[in-house]
Amino acid sequence: MTIRLSQLYIYPVKSMAGIPLEASELDDMGLKYDRRWMLADSEGRFMTQRTHPQMVLLRPTILDGRLLLTSSKGKSVEVPGIEHAEERMTVQVWKDRVKAHRLSSAIDAWLSREIGDPCHLVFIADDETRQCDPAYAKEGDRTGFSDGFPLLLISEASLDLLNEKLDAPVDMIRFRPNLVVAGCDAHVEDNWREISIGDIRFRIVKPCSRCPIPTVNPATGRKEGPEPLKTMMRYRRRDNKVWFGQNMVHEGKGLLQTNQQVEILATGS
Repeated sequence: MTIRLSQLYIYPVKSMAGIPLEASELDDMGLKYDRRWMLADSEGRFMTQRTHPQMVLLRPTILDGRLLLTSSKGKSVEVPGIEHAEERMTVQVWKDRVKAHRLSSAIDAWLSREIGDPCHLVFIADDETRQCDPAYAKEGDRTGFSDGFPLLLISEASLDLLNEKLDAPVDMIRFRPNLVVAGCDAHVEDNWREISIGDIRFRIVKPCSRCPIPTVNPATGRKEGPEPLKTMMRYRRRDNKVWFGQNMVHEGKGLLQTNQQVEILATGS
């Protein structure tokens, strides 16, 4: 059985809509442009769909390295680059505090109107280091504004198994993976410890415990009941958490493309 990379996604602004890709470069922080921007409140704390599910209706586009944001009503704004940043501010993602660039008061005002609460759009630059959790990662493993690790992998078979149990199937995008693989059994990725895709090696460092974000319908920006987490609690529950997908870190840079073969280098329980 040949396992292949079937889908690639980036989420340029944390918790906003994702972008499917056929190919993407890997840099020090993960897939290029992935979660390099984020919304922060007046205290610098990160904002996500957990409290503002309507964020998923904002659609980012990358045009020649620039970020374009489009609202659910079709209105678009271009975000100034880091060279035009107005100030550096300290922001917080969970327990991590890092320096980020606040890009534009005008963009902040536009976004604040769109989501209904005051916010700042910030960018984490290449020269800023946010270390991945040292309990699972090595020193020097970096990420941007992800929850904790640069990459999330899920198999198509794992989603297929879930959808067999649901009355109303859900799309993969609800789980916000970066890499989706096909050609393997459901949840076999739970046992992978190291893989390679092309010339790039990846370490699988920690299962992903799921927050309420998968209950948000990305088409409406609303939480629509307890599913799919309610069903997942019946067969993916451990330590009072629901687990779905695997967090990864990468060793080296390079280009990923869909349909590349995935090699399993190490497994373990």
